[in-house]
Amino acid sequence: MREGQNARDMNAAHEDDATPPAFRTAVDALRGARLRQEIEIDPTRPPQRLAPYSYALEATVVEPGTDMDDADALADGRLVLLHDPAGHEAWHGTFRLVTLVRAELEPEMAADPLLPDVCWSWLTGALQARGLSYGEPSGTVTRASSHYFGGLGDRPPASQIEIRASWTPREGLGGVPDTAAHLAAWCELLCQVAGLPPVPAGPQGSDGAVVTLPQRRGPQSH
Repeated sequence: MREGQNARDMNAAHEDDATPPAFRTAVDALRGARLRQEIEIDPTRPPQRLAPYSYALEATVVEPGTDMDDADALADGRLVLLHDPAGHEAWHGTFRLVTLVRAELEPEMAADPLLPDVCWSWLTGALQARGLSYGEPSGTVTRASSHYFGGLGDRPPASQIEIRASWTPREGLGGVPDTAAHLAAWCELLCQVAGLPPVPAGPQGSDGAVVTLPQRRGPQSH
């Protein structure tokens, strides 16, 4: 997923001389974050009306060891950083992270009654594993199945999981949240939804058990 120079210019438009230093610092941390090698990440067009300042990234997860240009996506998503220097009543803060994550699943996985709870726990668990403080989490986990008929009848049934979520990252020194750590947690969610095993979060990692779903099949051609 790549929108090229236009997306980069659109993000840059939110970082002129009037941009608050806290937002600049938060964005710089996102740009400098070190992520898993299975993830390809790029800037994309941010929303224009959700907050005075915004920055957006989109990511794709591919099989480990495959060429990014030739690999099929296992999962994809978008992460948006919002900032309102005056604060936002619903956020209980001046920053907000908003995300959409999607992945194809086997039909039997999609039928698992625990799937929504497990997927939501991957997000909260990834944040907690990095010792991140956050508030006002909200979101939905949606699963959908497609069955093909007629001229498309040779296609196997397809199922998809979609996670929409938002949360308020707690601000640290200088009123800036640790956006790089939040991005790393989000990427871990992407990888888990894609069926890849989790990686330790470092010295702040959780000692609790990791809940996993069965591994997915390889990507299917349509």
